[in-house]
Amino acid sequence: MTIMKDVRTRNPRMRTWVVAVAVMTGVAAAVAGSPLAPRAPQDVAQQPSEVAVVISGDPGTPPRYAVPDFVPANPESADIAKTISQVLWDDLAFEREFYLIPRDTYATIPSARTAAQVPFAAWRELGADAVVFGSVQRTGNEVRVEIRLFNIRTQQSVFSKEYTGTQTNPRLFAHTMADEIHQQQRALRGVARTKLAFSSDRNRERVGGTVQDREVKEVYVSDYDGANPRRITTNRQLNLTPVWSPDARSVAYTSYRRGYPDLFVALIYDGIQQEPTKGGTQNWLPMFSPDGTRIVFTSSRDGNAELYVMNRDGSSLRRLTNHPAIDTTPTWSPTGTQIAFTSDRSGSPQIYLVDADGLNLRRLTSESYADRPTWSPAPYNEIAYAARTGPGNDIKVLDLASGDVRQLTFGEGTNESPTFSPNGRHLAFMSTRAGRNHIFTMSRDGRNVRQVTRLGNNFQPDWSRQ
Repeated sequence: MTIMKDVRTRNPRMRTWVVAVAVMTGVAAAVAGSPLAPRAPQDVAQQPSEVAVVISGDPGTPPRYAVPDFVPANPESADIAKTISQVLWDDLAFEREFYLIPRDTYATIPSARTAAQVPFAAWRELGADAVVFGSVQRTGNEVRVEIRLFNIRTQQSVFSKEYTGTQTNPRLFAHTMADEIHQQQRALRGVARTKLAFSSDRNRERVGGTVQDREVKEVYVSDYDGANPRRITTNRQLNLTPVWSPDARSVAYTSYRRGYPDLFVALIYDGIQQEPTKGGTQNWLPMFSPDGTRIVFTSSRDGNAELYVMNRDGSSLRRLTNHPAIDTTPTWSPTGTQIAFTSDRSGSPQIYLVDADGLNLRRLTSESYADRPTWSPAPYNEIAYAARTGPGNDIKVLDLASGDVRQLTFGEGTNESPTFSPNGRHLAFMSTRAGRNHIFTMSRDGRNVRQVTRLGNNFQPDWSRQ
């Protein structure tokens, strides 16, 4: 269960279960004001030669895709072309809907400078069912990217588009293509354009204005795979538990910038900071409702850690729980009608469920310790959480319909703070398996574990809905 204190507690059993709220002194500062939004690639007219066909593989196997380097139209385009092709390969591989032929096996395939030169026979000999042909032209700061996805058997283009944008973030071209190919070929909402938010001490700064020697934790956002990390807060205090708004344009978080925990909302593309709780009381662990109009959070304003719900602007505040125990770490159901949370009202922290109006409370887990629930998006109806399994914690998932629990991690370090991807097929989480605290992703079956942060210690990820 998470009560806001310096979360660098060494004991993994105590990392998120801290029963006292620490009041710290510090100097307040503002959220970084620089806009972060890159210009999204613009979709130009689709080619008329496209044939709307889904590419299939051999019976019982996924289709085999090849993604060779995109062709640069001039020397200025070479680096962008290489970046787009590698990122596109990675994005398509992430969902495991296709088998991506390793790029180091392409050496024997003749290079094609135009789509008409694609050597279909050679690709078929390599075992490919589909091949991507792409070209990139940079003119000053402007970039034009063309892509075609070919069915090797029919030699027909099944996906053909052009995109224009700036050279600032070439990865965004690849992310857009990957999501659109997944949608067209597999009717799957991809996650390549989604973001992660997390807290990190990677800058190795010290908290200002305090007698205690503490490292600063700032809020960062990055691509879903950890690339393009950008710092959101710059106040040299503890900034924790960031969560995305449903439109992925705002991040709510807990900050000690005034010496006690309070809630702030950063409109990250506008450089604006909002303070919905208006200060004066201890508030922490915000979570946006699915429609973005409300925030549930924990507060000790009435003397005990309870759950409260307010409108996004801080109005219409109401108390949700009323118990001498500690109630914290709330998460909304996808419909916004229920809230799961952690409480120690049974003696040890467990996951509970309550209607959004405070009625029909019931206990969901029977672990020795359970914390940090996160609700999956539709069509799944599951809650992931961290459970004590020995000296550390592991990620488990509760199926709400059947009551079945499955374990996803198995003692490789301690594993905490799960968060679902917007399509429900993946989770991000914090783990110490690499020695320090880092963010990892994995598929909802516990496979395909990938480390996405490398610098410093990183905590409490949240996956954007868009």
